[in-house]
Amino acid sequence: MSDAGKASSGSLVEVTDLTVEFGFLRAVDGLTFRLERGAALALVGESGSGKSTVASALLGLHRGTGARVGGAIDVAGVDVQKAPEEALRRLRGGKAAMVFQDPLSSLDPYYAIGDQIAEVYRVHARVSRRTARARAVEVLDRVGIPDAVRRSRSRPHEFSGGMRQRALIAMALACEPDLLIADEPTTALDVTVQAQILDLLHRLREETGMGLLLVTHDVGVAAESVDEVLVMRHGRAVEHGPVADVLGAPAQPYTRELLGAVPRVDAPRAVSGPGEGPTDVVLEASGLRREFGRGKRAFAAVDDVSLTIHRGETLGIVGESGSGKTTLGRMLVGLLEPTAGEVRYDGHARVGVNPAVQMVFQDPVSSLNPRRSVGESIADPLRARGELDDGRIRGRVRELLERVGLEPAHFDRYPHEFSGGQRQRVGIARALAAEPRLIVCDEPVSALDVTTQAQVVALLGELQRELGLALVFVAHDLAVVRQVSDRVAVMRRGRIVEEGPADEVYDSPQDPYTKQLLAAVPALDPRIAAQRRAARRELAVV
Repeated sequence: MSDAGKASSGSLVEVTDLTVEFGFLRAVDGLTFRLERGAALALVGESGSGKSTVASALLGLHRGTGARVGGAIDVAGVDVQKAPEEALRRLRGGKAAMVFQDPLSSLDPYYAIGDQIAEVYRVHARVSRRTARARAVEVLDRVGIPDAVRRSRSRPHEFSGGMRQRALIAMALACEPDLLIADEPTTALDVTVQAQILDLLHRLREETGMGLLLVTHDVGVAAESVDEVLVMRHGRAVEHGPVADVLGAPAQPYTRELLGAVPRVDAPRAVSGPGEGPTDVVLEASGLRREFGRGKRAFAAVDDVSLTIHRGETLGIVGESGSGKTTLGRMLVGLLEPTAGEVRYDGHARVGVNPAVQMVFQDPVSSLNPRRSVGESIADPLRARGELDDGRIRGRVRELLERVGLEPAHFDRYPHEFSGGQRQRVGIARALAAEPRLIVCDEPVSALDVTTQAQVVALLGELQRELGLALVFVAHDLAVVRQVSDRVAVMRRGRIVEEGPADEVYDSPQDPYTKQLLAAVPALDPRIAAQRRAARRELAVV
């Protein structure tokens, strides 16, 4: 028996009355759960619920950080609270491995992927370099990296997001751990790549018998992947049980609220946009093309796209990364000039930025100046239109802040003082300051929790109805797009492959690519999720 001691229960993970405090903040408060060998448990909750803090505590990663950790943690027979540093080093990567949300921050940009995996293996297995390299190729092949021998020599920037996540999973598998901790492993991935990663985790569990602790804010991802769900809020367990019970018949009001906020890909939009009759055309795009690069390296990010946007309607543009949807959105606003084709506003060709067409960006942090108050950022469009009276400017900004659900007194606060959802509201207020007729929203809710996401979507709908705004909603989340859109355009490789009324596109998709996207959307019913996973596996074999 090691110094760390052995678990008496035989569970792979046993956590009893866990508390984690950072200064005066109690991030985890009296949490108790266990995970049996070969089983899968999801910690589900919004940002700030404490779920990632729990995941880090299982590997003793809070040690030496100033955090105060109480309670008992037993992982693969190791008493994490009492284990010496050497025992924790053997645990990390050996018996238990962790896959993080952002693979770029977890991989060294200067070294080949295979060398990084081999180094991890050598630390725990103490084998030769040749043996370690062979093991790296073996696990890369196991997680579905094509041509693993050659790709093992590639550096992280040469991999796509999905391939980088597979490489991290390969690194975690190198030492054949008993436990895999996956902390938001699919958050930044497209729906089809997300489905591939979740299928991979399921297959690896079947083949190796490892246990899985999945940390996620996405209820659909949990339904796809685990046996049990533990819902967290403010550091506490709200509800815990089999995934079918918790998601199918939640007992607690918060769990019901969380599930109620999840957009459904199979639910039609409750409120229509401009109605059945003809409405004013706000903007038309004709034959838009945008090339990047020169000579043989030139490629078309958008290729011959035409569309029409009417007053008061929402056009959803959906597609995976690299489909050209963001480039298209920037051309509609005037931030990018088309290589060919034209954008007409109110029937007239327009070049350059048009104040009547505004944009709400995906990341409000990068689109707001951290050294300026949010009030000053919102005021920029007012000053650009010639307003010089500081009193009138401040009054108008306060009205806009209140209009988007913030306090007028927030004028003098800075971006870091706001939550993600509040910062997105600031971005919407800044767009409204120009009194636009059309707002292009580029992935405006992709970085937000499901309840915050629902609040921002509801705000956009309310503003649209009151002000008669037209919206272009660019996103890779098919469920959100259906919830907000009157019409939908599906993009692939720079082209629109299908377009029509939202309900028609979703209920009766015609293009094979649209069907593929819809089949990859996570299902909240674990039985349906299992059926879809089996269908995807059959297609992969064929």
